[in-house]
Amino acid sequence: MTAKSIIGRTILSLALTLVGVLGLTAAPAVTAADEPTAATGLADLSNLANLSGLPPAIGPIEPRVMPQKGEDALYHQKWFVHSFMNLREDFATAKAHGKRFVVVIEQRGCTYCVKMQTKTLSQKYINDYVRKNFAVLQINMWGDRAVTDFDGTRTTEKKLAARWGAIFTPTLIFFKDDLSGLDGKYGRPLEVVRLNQVDPNTFYDMFVWVKHKIYEKEPNFQRFHIGRINQRLFMDGKKFGTDGRELKPGKQSRPG
Repeated sequence: MTAKSIIGRTILSLALTLVGVLGLTAAPAVTAADEPTAATGLADLSNLANLSGLPPAIGPIEPRVMPQKGEDALYHQKWFVHSFMNLREDFATAKAHGKRFVVVIEQRGCTYCVKMQTKTLSQKYINDYVRKNFAVLQINMWGDRAVTDFDGTRTTEKKLAARWGAIFTPTLIFFKDDLSGLDGKYGRPLEVVRLNQVDPNTFYDMFVWVKHKIYEKEPNFQRFHIGRINQRLFMDGKKFGTDGRELKPGKQSRPG
């Protein structure tokens, strides 16, 4: 093994370790892998980030789409789901409109929730992408509004958060695109992944990863995310990516 390859592997290992502490928790159906799965046949990180049809890794931040603060002291986007909070019905409505269903759990006084709303989701290209492709239902971790869980259980927001084992805020819960055969189930069996990270790049890449069901090709989100980081490095004029390889313009997605 050459010195160059040793350096490259070391950089990749450090990058994966760093990304691994970003607050990502996966449902059992999406297990992390140390190596790409045999089903993917993908040899490097750039291929994951350059699958056909993906949106650019970066986009316009301005004009920002700022949330509004409600009487519950939480910030809300106008396009968030407003419903009777029957989760199976909300899921069905999202699916009928060609969107994936997401529940975000927040609480008053949560500085990371505020950052997610005002610093991350407010960025135009992120807001546009999430609004177009996802139906987002907001839950107050300590709220008393009535909620009907996927299995038909009638409860409240705060009891639902406890039932689902949500102990951090914000917690974004991404649900599968098809719940066939899951009648009477709730929680983890219905989920793809959970995210507690509010960094704009991680946040955006997760929505892309779920929307395009990349988890079916490569269940390790970190690999996809590092490939997207490499794209951003190239756009910023960097010559080498996090895997130690030289970045090549022919493999990078550019803003449209």
